[in-house]
Amino acid sequence: MLFDRLKRFLIVLEGAEPGAPAAFSPGQAVIGRVVLELAAAARLGALRLRALGAARVHWTESRSAGSSTAYTQSYSDQVEFLSHRDTLLAPPDNGEVTVLPAGRHEFPFTFQLPETLATSFEGKHGSVRYWVKAKLHRPWSAVKKAKKEFTVIEPIDINTPALLAPQAGAKEKLARAWYCNRGQVSVTAKIDRKGYTPGEVIPIFAEIDNCTNRAMVPKAAIIQTQTFIARGTKKQKKSVVTSIVGDSIAAGRREVWHGRALKIPPVGPSILHCRVIQVEYSLKVCVDIPGTSKLLLELPLVIGTIPLHPFGSRTSSVSSQCSVHLDWLSAIPEQPEAPPEYSAVVSGPEPERSLAPPCPNELGSALEGPFFAYIQEFRFRPPPLYSEVDPNPPAETMRPRCMTC
Repeated sequence: MLFDRLKRFLIVLEGAEPGAPAAFSPGQAVIGRVVLELAAAARLGALRLRALGAARVHWTESRSAGSSTAYTQSYSDQVEFLSHRDTLLAPPDNGEVTVLPAGRHEFPFTFQLPETLATSFEGKHGSVRYWVKAKLHRPWSAVKKAKKEFTVIEPIDINTPALLAPQAGAKEKLARAWYCNRGQVSVTAKIDRKGYTPGEVIPIFAEIDNCTNRAMVPKAAIIQTQTFIARGTKKQKKSVVTSIVGDSIAAGRREVWHGRALKIPPVGPSILHCRVIQVEYSLKVCVDIPGTSKLLLELPLVIGTIPLHPFGSRTSSVSSQCSVHLDWLSAIPEQPEAPPEYSAVVSGPEPERSLAPPCPNELGSALEGPFFAYIQEFRFRPPPLYSEVDPNPPAETMRPRCMTC
């Protein structure tokens, strides 16, 4: 039989590190080969190759139709990004089979990725996956299959006017307890831009006014929101990526953050242009108000793959900016301490459970898949933090200069 003679049957992609899937950008050529090793001569029918890429979502919801009846509603949808077929070994025209001698045989292949693809992703209710599958046919025998997954990273350049624009907001809330007003709490926050890459530090400038008679604690966190869409219905999952806790603000006092640093850990980039799956980020500054709900201020974020250029001069070639290298993997810092639950930062009618990122000992199972494994790390040192406080104030005894002299 063939499988008694078949020693190895696998797919090898160029550019892949040992033990890790290969990573590509949209529009790039995928080059590889199918390796077939035979211990003895074998009769083969055909060797066919297929490359696929798709985004799929699926979840179920239980609904009640009365006091004694209930049913489960299922939601599913998918979008196909890639479909390529190729025949690497075709049977002869006379209907005979091909006989290959013993030894190693390689069948090269190449295909072009479309210019528009979504980043590889693995979520609770959906995924974006890309893979190559080979099928080896032989008369009167079962089909032998080999499969190889690969990662696609959609380039997101944060060096654009929309992502370099500052983000700011303000909110206020009246603290109440037993129908009594206890004062007002207000939050004003600003960040220097909307787009960041993993490894960068977000300097947060904020003012928190506590005009109540109770002390309160401000917090800031990066929230990831996964949105799954099927049949006009949305399913969301929110989790805290990282967070910081400020100092307690006494009653009647004001707290000012002069660029409080919040570092972005290695996370997946934003997915904004997929019809069934979206991954969005936001910076949320909240204040725990005793006796009432939290005061929450949200600023939008976009996590990109092309970092901020330190000098502002960039080449026009996307391939030169976002070539997929794996050298940066060694520079990824260790996983930070697990942040708090989402419900501890954001209050809501139905907060989801178990939304905090996993602890370091759980990373092997929680972050499996290509989505978390090949996210571009920030390669350049970020600029110094901006501060509105002059580090060298003028002396009080200095005489003001007359501007008309």
